[in-house]
Amino acid sequence: MLKIGHSITRPGRRHGDAPVDINVPEELETVPGIVQRPPEVDFYSREYPLESQQIDYTADREWVWTVYNKDVLEDRRIHDTLNKPIVAAAKDSGDIEPEAEPNFGRDVTEDIRLRAREMGFHEVGFTRFDMRYVFKSKKSWVKFPHAICLAWEQDYEPTQSAPSLWADGPHHGVYRTMGAVALDLADYIRSLGYHAQIHSPNDNSSAYIPMFVEAGLGQLGANGQLLSPYFGSRARIMIITTDAEVTHDQPVDYGLHTFCSICQVCVNRCPGRALMREKVWWRGAEKHKLIYKRCRPVMARYEGCAVCMKTCPVQRYGVPAVMEHYAATGQVLGKGTHLLEGYSLREMKYYGPGELPSFDSQFFDIPHGKSEDVLFDDLKEKIVAGEVAGNGKGDEVLQEFREKVSTYLNLANQISAPGLDAEEA
Repeated sequence: MLKIGHSITRPGRRHGDAPVDINVPEELETVPGIVQRPPEVDFYSREYPLESQQIDYTADREWVWTVYNKDVLEDRRIHDTLNKPIVAAAKDSGDIEPEAEPNFGRDVTEDIRLRAREMGFHEVGFTRFDMRYVFKSKKSWVKFPHAICLAWEQDYEPTQSAPSLWADGPHHGVYRTMGAVALDLADYIRSLGYHAQIHSPNDNSSAYIPMFVEAGLGQLGANGQLLSPYFGSRARIMIITTDAEVTHDQPVDYGLHTFCSICQVCVNRCPGRALMREKVWWRGAEKHKLIYKRCRPVMARYEGCAVCMKTCPVQRYGVPAVMEHYAATGQVLGKGTHLLEGYSLREMKYYGPGELPSFDSQFFDIPHGKSEDVLFDDLKEKIVAGEVAGNGKGDEVLQEFREKVSTYLNLANQISAPGLDAEEA
């Protein structure tokens, strides 16, 4: 039995459940929250601010629609239709005035936490809204200083079938559910006399995970996702910001930084080999960096993939069970078993522990960056190849290029508007 370094008491998994103690072995202890170098985080946020995928990755966002199968296409279209009014309602939520006068001097943290849990949110935490992680196009949209971090559990059983449409569909459903419930929670906050701005899970204003970690709701996993205490990376997350009088929670060391380095199951099982075995320093944080260009082609073709989510023992068993097993045995719960590590890829086969699919290099050859930049590169290739001659045919090519670039730039300007979702644009 390993020596226990510290214990964490967390509220029960659902509202009304008894609190749970999590015992972290001493050898897994590091630091609460994120291992980082704050001056580097400050530097990158100032000189190289983050931007939304909706703006910086328009080329591959357009490409994925060409490789979705018909079932995924239909599912996405249904989701976009149902979700559009929820995103639109969130867009202007920060401009709605409170319904009452605030009771100054009264801390409303636990009032909001209780109401959020009663409404169905499984994890609720409070921290400052960190402008260092806000997307460049949204900096003028953000209004309030405090972040209410809200996590909703994605259904357990469908997730274990990933990659599949059965697993991919529920996460869209969770986004719609939590987005709609957040509208009611914002109304409740206004009834207390304060503003509430909804940062939609489908129209992100920033990188949310760092703030969830600061609020004590988990730690960053090797799969690049938030590992929450009870359901790991099945935590679907969003934020409401407010000017209410609240007390910030503190980051927690759940032992996951070291545990993930030992576990490595998600790294070993990734179909696209998109996860790094060793940690690197990235924008001031120490992390297992995701290789986007190896992840995206698999996600697009295989129902959102999510193998890194499915094969995470924290997702399947929860932090309490994982830590208890490690303390007793020094082993990773479920590692090496078909139950945890096995998965199938549509039209390919089942891959058990130690088995991985193989793709040729062309599989990963997808457009990257902004659509207008990809168009310009294509035009340069046509010029070099002599396809843009000084005649009518050449003029047609240039006119087509001009029209497409104008379309993409207009779309980018719409998406850059505060709160507007890519699908809405």
